Amino acid sequence: MNKFLFPVYAVILGVIIAKLTKHKNTWNTKLLLSFSGAFLLALTLFELLPEVYHHLDAKLTGLYIMCGILLQIVLELFSKGAEHGHVHIHKNSTAFPWLLFISLCIHSFLEGFPIHQHNDMVYGVLVHKIPIAALVSMFLFKSNYNTLQIVLFLVVFAAMTPLGTLISNTTDISEALAHSINAVVIGIFFHISTTILFETGEGHKFNLSKFISIILGVGIAYFI
Repeated sequence: MNKFLFPVYAVILGVIIAKLTKHKNTWNTKLLLSFSGAFLLALTLFELLPEVYHHLDAKLTGLYIMCGILLQIVLELFSKGAEHGHVHIHKNSTAFPWLLFISLCIHSFLEGFPIHQHNDMVYGVLVHKIPIAALVSMFLFKSNYNTLQIVLFLVVFAAMTPLGTLISNTTDISEALAHSINAVVIGIFFHISTTILFETGEGHKFNLSKFISIILGVGIAYFI
């Protein structure tokens, strides 16, 4: 059960990082984001993808994965890319960011489904969630939302992934449906992680630090 709470710990760590960095998007946060994208993509390829293809028809699995990619694109119409590090909150706004909140909660809920007691996907979600929680916290802290709104946002956001894990592990759903949902989540993970990895900055220049963080992410995922 403690393993299922790792995503909650990730949000707590993200809030701490946001506080320690004085609410600024730092160079280290960007490197952590690159590492998390590589780590999540590698774990999805090493752990989750073979399991789903083993239990489902190959072409149907591909269809579900594409549905996951399309679902994430739709969610990002509302979140503006917060799931991979882009958070846009108007500093002068006092209205609660419902679209961002709902899209992040749906994403977090679904990413909890592939997590089981004896697999390693929880580590991928953990590492992915830390920089995202940090970036979301930074922008919330810089907004004009009151403390209660910020706390409720972060508490519900932190609870959604364990809720998805709890439902997938305790409800009486068929094995085929469970693997189908996991295939959709693979599509979501593919979209998020590749967006993080292939986003270029600094005039498409080669970034050695980012490249090393990606190699580390893939290497650690392979050996755990």
